[in-house]
Amino acid sequence: MPKLKTHKGAQNRFKFTGNGKMMRVKGPKSHLRRNKSARTRRLFDEMIPVAKVDVQRLSRLVPYGTP
Repeated sequence: MPKLKTHKGAQNRFKFTGNGKMMRVKGPKSHLRRNKSARTRRLFDEMIPVAKVDVQRLSRLVPYGTP
């Protein structure tokens, strides 16, 4: 069976934890950031898990990402 190609955009956007959970960053992180409150800016910095509905679809883009 041939090797699968990794989608490079998805590879940069999603990270995997040691247990294999797929993590993502929240949406409009940098656009107009100075106008947002400090609390909102802090919340944009943390990684959050990808919804269970999307995990199977996105793991096809990053076939070798899971440990």
